[in-house]
Amino acid sequence: MKHLLFAALVQLFLLSLPASSQDVLILGEVHDNPGHHQVQAERIKAFEPKAIVFEMLSAEQAARVTPELLKDQVALADVLKWSDSGWPDFSMYYPIFTASNTQIYGAAVSREVARAAMTSGIAGAFGDEADRYGLTTPLVDKEQAAREALQDGAHCDALPDNMLAPMVDIQRFRDAMLARRTVEAMAETGGPVAVITGNGHARKDWGMPAILAHVRPGLEVFVLGQTEDGAPLQGVFDEVVSSPAQQRPDPCLAFQ
Repeated sequence: MKHLLFAALVQLFLLSLPASSQDVLILGEVHDNPGHHQVQAERIKAFEPKAIVFEMLSAEQAARVTPELLKDQVALADVLKWSDSGWPDFSMYYPIFTASNTQIYGAAVSREVARAAMTSGIAGAFGDEADRYGLTTPLVDKEQAAREALQDGAHCDALPDNMLAPMVDIQRFRDAMLARRTVEAMAETGGPVAVITGNGHARKDWGMPAILAHVRPGLEVFVLGQTEDGAPLQGVFDEVVSSPAQQRPDPCLAFQ
């Protein structure tokens, strides 16, 4: 009986461990939820990646990060010009940077690049590998409509109809950039690689992991989605965890 109880406890312990044998660990978030960033830092500490790819950083910003800077939260935020970035307070993200001795990569798409991509097309803006990363292939009608509906809802149904398709294109462009940086990080460091991004980019059914599976089908990828107060999370994930919801103003007030 004791042996059975011990075996059950061991199995329960193993099931509770975060994924640690994958090549790529993708950690979704609601950007302004500190609980989500705490979970990300804990998972990265356990995962011990050779590289972390941040949606929030450009490649140029990531190149400025040094081991010395990582010891100083204020100096790191200053070098990254975080206060000008529009992302939530750096204090929430800093523990992720210091959770593991690792190389930092950036996959951010600047407003200027996004505008150019909306004008010239995402395939042209992405470059030679656009076809490999799926940017030359139109979405099937059902998925296109679903993505446009999500963009409309995310912008409080305030966008003109002719803006919805370009918004979906830019989302695909950002997914592809995250995938490309992850592939680069794997090639340059040997992996494993962790990715910090919003839940929308992290979803396995049509976000960055779907592109990564097409480009590098041999990689083992684990995706964590994060919700608030146990609310359902749109998309497909390997695991979903919840943190308390944040008090925030109604985002739709800005569109009135």
